[in-house]
Amino acid sequence: MVHQRICTLVAVIEETLLEATEKMDKAVEHVQSQFTTVRTGRASPALVERIMVEYYGATVPLQQLAGFQVPEARQLIVKPHDRASLAAIERAIRESDLGISPSNDGVVIRLNIPTLTEQRRKEYVKIVKGLAEDGRVVARNLRRDARKHLEAAEKAGVISADELERAEKEMDKITHDHVELIDRAFGRKEQELLEV
Repeated sequence: MVHQRICTLVAVIEETLLEATEKMDKAVEHVQSQFTTVRTGRASPALVERIMVEYYGATVPLQQLAGFQVPEARQLIVKPHDRASLAAIERAIRESDLGISPSNDGVVIRLNIPTLTEQRRKEYVKIVKGLAEDGRVVARNLRRDARKHLEAAEKAGVISADELERAEKEMDKITHDHVELIDRAFGRKEQELLEV
């Protein structure tokens, strides 16, 4: 009986912490992938991969329709797998919020990435800062949800107050580590954006 209670207790705490950790990992990955879509003045396929293209009546991510090359630091070449999609891809890039004019030679689309002005760099830093804060909020909300779950288990008598306190300390550490990952990713992206 005692052994069964200990197993249940460990399972409740472990499952709650593991679930919160997995969700926080996904939140960090999401923030980092959002960062890649913010332009830095250097060519990178991440700038356009997620642009949605209207293709034969369906909306498809650009990365499924084309390959990418970066021949120079400021130039990105988009090579469609199907030449019939060239016009649709060009239109999608032109209508996106990138602010880059595509140049189509009938085979590939060239994107010349203009240098960023100081003002534009600062605007991008604000955007990235907002994305980082959103990620931090998600991590804290996940911590709150895990705490509620653990507190409910304590009220139900599944875990003791001491075990709840230990689990909450562990949850705080997990949250702190994930917020730290977001902060470091933000620091790298900010440095990249402000680099001339």
